Amino acid sequence: MRTVLAYLKPHRRYMCLSLTIKVLGTMVELALPYILSHIIQDVIKPMGAEVSPDLAAGSRRLVMWAGVMIVMWAVIMIICAFLGVLGNVTANRMAARTAKDVARAVRHDLFERTMRLSPAQTDAFTVESLESRLTGDTYNIHQFINSIQRMGVRAPILLIGGLTITVTLDPVLTLVMVAVLPFIFIAVYGITSRGLPLYTRVRGAVDSMTRVVREDAQGIRVIKALSKTDYECRRFDRENASLAAVERKTNATMSVANPLMNLFMNLGITAVVVVGAFRVNGGSSEPGKIIAFIQYFTLISMAMMSVSRIFLIISKASASANRIEEVLLTPEDLSVKPESEYPRRAEEGIVFDHVSFGYNGSSKEVVNDISFSLPKGGTLGIIGATGSGKTTLLSLLMRFYDVNEGSVRIDGRDVRTIPEHELHSMFGVAMQNDFICADTVEENINFGRGLGHGDIVRAARIAQAEEYIEHFPEKYERMLTANGTNISGGQRQRLFIARAIAARPQILVLDDASSALDYKTDAALRRALRDEIAAEGGSVVVVAQRVSSVMNSDLILVLDGGRLIASGTHDELMENCEVYREISRSQMGGAFLE
Repeated sequence: MRTVLAYLKPHRRYMCLSLTIKVLGTMVELALPYILSHIIQDVIKPMGAEVSPDLAAGSRRLVMWAGVMIVMWAVIMIICAFLGVLGNVTANRMAARTAKDVARAVRHDLFERTMRLSPAQTDAFTVESLESRLTGDTYNIHQFINSIQRMGVRAPILLIGGLTITVTLDPVLTLVMVAVLPFIFIAVYGITSRGLPLYTRVRGAVDSMTRVVREDAQGIRVIKALSKTDYECRRFDRENASLAAVERKTNATMSVANPLMNLFMNLGITAVVVVGAFRVNGGSSEPGKIIAFIQYFTLISMAMMSVSRIFLIISKASASANRIEEVLLTPEDLSVKPESEYPRRAEEGIVFDHVSFGYNGSSKEVVNDISFSLPKGGTLGIIGATGSGKTTLLSLLMRFYDVNEGSVRIDGRDVRTIPEHELHSMFGVAMQNDFICADTVEENINFGRGLGHGDIVRAARIAQAEEYIEHFPEKYERMLTANGTNISGGQRQRLFIARAIAARPQILVLDDASSALDYKTDAALRRALRDEIAAEGGSVVVVAQRVSSVMNSDLILVLDGGRLIASGTHDELMENCEVYREISRSQMGGAFLE
């Protein structure tokens, strides 16, 4: 909670002003029952004792004077009530503004930190949990900051101020009321202490349900195509039922608070009325004080109920703040290493030197003792069965993860010694299932990098996307829907490739990015990459399932079970590698479209 509360520091002056207004407005409210008691005891009661039955001239003047006094005090009560409302409304609006600004800052920093998490850290948190923290948890923080400035100030003042004033009215009745308060406090504290871990479990259940919703939203077409709608509905129902069960237990625990408080408050009011009646009857107290006392007891009761709500909100906010702090305080796990630890070498191009790696530090290695080198400006093809480690090699090259053993070097520099921005600016990346924003074609290629229109057109031409873009009436201003649902799969992939090419990267990475292209377009793309990218000194790394996509590479790696079983040119592998030869013959019968 301390990290989240630190966001309040820039707003402390504004909050002090808001709290001052809130205090003044609440104190004015506290004066109302006291004024009412004064009217009954000091204005109405003396008048009733001194007025004669026949209303002589003096009595009439006394009645008129009492009427004026009653009207005057009534006006004062109205003014106090108006000032109380005005102060509370003003303070509440200021509190809402502070809560909005703080929640916005927390969301911004949480999103920024989320974007800077390493893939390993993202895997550990899970995307669904991060989404939940950015939405539900930040909302709980917003509600906490808003409520604590409103009820958190007003309730203690009503509680303490009400007790102070009641002591001056009737100490004995105050003791009767105070005797009830410890029971209320114990009930609230006991329930709240059980509520915090329960709310943490609720947030975890929300994460699980969010994961199912996210998966189903992304795979809705496959679900419908395979007639698995009922199955997914049942899967969602299981997560929904789990969430409902946790919420039911949490609500059952927290719902005891208000009834218990009402019970103790009603018992307290009953005791006050009974004791007050005996004291009035014995002449130890007066009816006006009893009326004022009951009003103060009502205010104190409302304050205690507000306190119970505050404890409930604090329980939620504490659980959410801990989850938010967990992300904000996560240390960098891919820090830049000094070159003294990994000295620079006199070499160019991409080098993998006895690289081994397992996810999450697992002893089960996804890639095992892989070594190769690609000269600068060369083209590398990687082929292998699903799960053979192809994409993992790319992740290690771009340092999404650190190797367990060995080293990955670019132009003689170990990737662990290259600052993140510098390293990632070397790459242009296109994945098989990349994303498209709901924006124009040009902006989807530009991707906020401030590239010129000429660079956009050049990238589209190399990626074989220019032809279909020019057929749009709006051309590059054509609006695309989210995920590019208004264009074909092949068109989307060409757009991904154009985006990767547009910034003229030093290394172009294509991870199965042409799987939806027909052989003719794929062949045209390969020629364009060879003529435009490689000719300018850029390296190209292609991961593919099709031999035709990698056959013209300067170096082809054949992976199987995380091991490099063969490497070389297409002709060399056709002669020496049985696995590569079988893949080639099964796909094209040994013939390829150029």
